[in-house]
Amino acid sequence: MTMSAIEERGMVLLGCGKMGSAMLAGWLSGGLSPSNIWVLDPCPSDWLRSTGVHVNGGVPDNPAIALIAVKPQMMGDALPSMVALGNASTLFLSIAAGTPISVFETALGADSPIIRAMPNTPAAIGRGITAIVGNANATMAHLDMADSLLCAVGQVVRLDGEHQIDAVTAVSGSGPAYVFHLIETLAAAGVAQGLSADLAMKLAKATVGGAGKLAEDSDEDPSQLRINVTSPNGTTHAALQVLMDEVTGFPPLLRRAVKAAADRSLELGK
Repeated sequence: MTMSAIEERGMVLLGCGKMGSAMLAGWLSGGLSPSNIWVLDPCPSDWLRSTGVHVNGGVPDNPAIALIAVKPQMMGDALPSMVALGNASTLFLSIAAGTPISVFETALGADSPIIRAMPNTPAAIGRGITAIVGNANATMAHLDMADSLLCAVGQVVRLDGEHQIDAVTAVSGSGPAYVFHLIETLAAAGVAQGLSADLAMKLAKATVGGAGKLAEDSDEDPSQLRINVTSPNGTTHAALQVLMDEVTGFPPLLRRAVKAAADRSLELGK
């Protein structure tokens, strides 16, 4: 199964909020014809209606893929519209946080090919990273098609099993919020040292954004990049002695934070 299957049989997007819209925009800019996409959304935006895709006009009899992009609390209302496609050749791809594959197998049929994905919010600017894992009915061709679709909004990685989803959620799914808070607190620390709030925030945003891009694009790992900007007994060294402290610094703090997020993800999935 390749992307040509979507061109032949069409695809369904169930839910078109921020993440669904980001993905749809990526597919359309990548050349997927709007005539091959059927969107079901209770409150379609003006932008969605302007794209030329089918909006709330039913679904094809045998679409290649149905992407489920509704919030978990709306799943009970939304899934019945997909039941008729279950136990057949339609691939179901879910980006709903906290909803395990077993929920979809129960609702859509145990013979349905299902892939669970965990994207993150930088997908909105094409810089996301999404982890995917399939059930026993999801073939390598199904995973390849999901990979191709999700690449429209960033990188894609494949997991060994669904048991890794909670850790992925805690690192990359929730991770952007940790970075945003780093920006907030770095700017606040600059204000405490005498900078204006606007200047401190501009410096913090550009520093975190630039360092992240450098870390992604560099052949050197982050540890080496850190060493490269740390002169012995210099200003960066003084700060890192605080941040890298094994009792009070980043290492134990982030371990606790990521564990808390993973534990909560596990609870939500039960």
